[in-house]
Amino acid sequence: MSQSGNNILNQINSPDDLKKLSQKELSILADELRQFIIETVTTTGGHLAASLGVVELTIALHYIFNTPDDSLIWDVGHQAYGHKILTGRRDQFLTNRKKDGISGFPKMSESKYDSFGTGHASTSISAILGMAEASQLEGCVERNHIAVIGDGALTGGMAFEALNNAGVSDANLLVVLNDNRISIDAGVGALKEYLMRATASPSFNRIRIRLWQFLGRISKLGPDAQATAAKLEHRIKTHLFKESNLFESLRFRYFGPIDGHDIPKLTKILSDLKKIEGPKLLHVMTVKGKGYEPAEKYQTKYHSVSAHEPKIPGLENVVQKQSTKYQDVFGITLVELAKENEKIIGITPAMPTGSSLHYLMDAFPDRAFDVGIAEQHAVTFAAGMATKGFKPYCVIYSTFLQRAYDQLIHDVCLQNLPVVFCIDRAGLVGEDGATHQGAFDIAFLKAIPNIAIASPLNEVELRHLLYSAQFYNSPIAIRYPRGGGVLDHWQEEFKMMEIGKGQVISEGEKLLVLTFGPIGNHVIEASKSLNKEGIVFTHADMRFAKPLDEQLLLKLCSKHQKIICVEEGITSGGFGSAILEFIEDHELHISVKRLGFSDEFIEHASVEEQQEMCGLSPEKITETIRLVYNSLS
Repeated sequence: MSQSGNNILNQINSPDDLKKLSQKELSILADELRQFIIETVTTTGGHLAASLGVVELTIALHYIFNTPDDSLIWDVGHQAYGHKILTGRRDQFLTNRKKDGISGFPKMSESKYDSFGTGHASTSISAILGMAEASQLEGCVERNHIAVIGDGALTGGMAFEALNNAGVSDANLLVVLNDNRISIDAGVGALKEYLMRATASPSFNRIRIRLWQFLGRISKLGPDAQATAAKLEHRIKTHLFKESNLFESLRFRYFGPIDGHDIPKLTKILSDLKKIEGPKLLHVMTVKGKGYEPAEKYQTKYHSVSAHEPKIPGLENVVQKQSTKYQDVFGITLVELAKENEKIIGITPAMPTGSSLHYLMDAFPDRAFDVGIAEQHAVTFAAGMATKGFKPYCVIYSTFLQRAYDQLIHDVCLQNLPVVFCIDRAGLVGEDGATHQGAFDIAFLKAIPNIAIASPLNEVELRHLLYSAQFYNSPIAIRYPRGGGVLDHWQEEFKMMEIGKGQVISEGEKLLVLTFGPIGNHVIEASKSLNKEGIVFTHADMRFAKPLDEQLLLKLCSKHQKIICVEEGITSGGFGSAILEFIEDHELHISVKRLGFSDEFIEHASVEEQQEMCGLSPEKITETIRLVYNSLS
């Protein structure tokens, strides 16, 4: 990829280099930076549209503030590519999200300019307030603390908790609200409507900004003037700005909205805000995907893009065979179920497209709910629905379900409410890395009474599990992975699956391999290969990590010398641990080897590379089975 046209960008190795530029050069830099991101990300893959929308804002923040001494946090981190490139990682950017390369999200261990790791939404204001209060305690009152948060992330309850706390603080912090009317999908809820009203009158908002600037000048004239300015400010807030007073009511000094693509205006107001003490909020309007027409037009599609595959001469018009994604099996199946059962409801925290709940939204808009980036609310909202006889299917990524753990325990399981949790992206997720791996759901769900935990071997089993779950009168979690399945045809007639019952896939001797979920397909592949070597073992797909099929386990354990448990989750407390507990409880004399994730966070790489690292690739599983089988008498 050519970088010859990036004459200014190639000279920027840190924000100190940025500060040497003129306003005209900053605008040229913005064009170069935007083009560099487009060329790189459309080649390597990654989060594209969000970073394009904050190019000018990124430049202005590093130009005005003294990072990293001034702390800067990006929430949720999708928009931090420009930040990474300007802070010494330009030459590494081609390695973004690749194995042993830089992370796709801000990461403290990667750079001193990444003040806080952000892979999940709505955390920035809490973190930046903690940093600001720490600076107060250290006597570093001149240090600045900036959080950039999107209007989508602002819907998260944690962001409001932090705003509430920060409003009564004397700490020096600035919240930059990056308002582009979209997170991944279009924004939802009353906050979106409020922000639209707040931007409806540019002239009104210009008057307000000028008044704040005037009051700021008055307050510098001495104690009496400060008291007068404070009284005048209170009257203005109370009487003049009633209709756009949300942030002011939380005791933030509100400025904006302003054009987030106007560098001179951004640098001017940021320079002014740098001189104002206490909590401040700058409302910035941006366009997600700015400067790249496809991303501006299709903002959801271009939120994240895959690497562009090179065209093979002569095959340009050939449609490559692709299995249906598990998320689409979920979405299409749920519509079929909803047609037959009017009590079925779909709920998602801001991921209708990513989870494929949009199919239900299109078919039954009154029975599908996007509640915003609010996982805790989503779970308890589902619980409330369940108390009135509805059957909520709450679809949520594994990594985000972690955020609603108390609600799972207290609001759903303790009351034994029949909520169906459809856990997407369970297991390895590839390039999104450590913040997004679906590693822990088996272990943290297994500890909770009343809930069943299921995982299908393939798309057909997912379909049958979704069908069967509507008749189960307790909470049930159905976990399935990111990406495509293994079958050509999956839309079979529905069948009931008995809760807690497994199945034997193949029978052999000496060695018993127990699998949970789609990772069992790797064992099926290994079995075909090893059978040619004369290694014939028994493979059982348990389907449920809780409750276990005890009758099947007792039968199988009596016929074999050793067990290998295979799961795509953390081994500590996971499916393999459940088997160990079963063996101890029944005083069985059989040893167990567990394959899964070890006690560490799994960094970004392709799913295939991550499986290889974890010993879960078809080749690694085959090797392990061969070694264990040959060690048995």
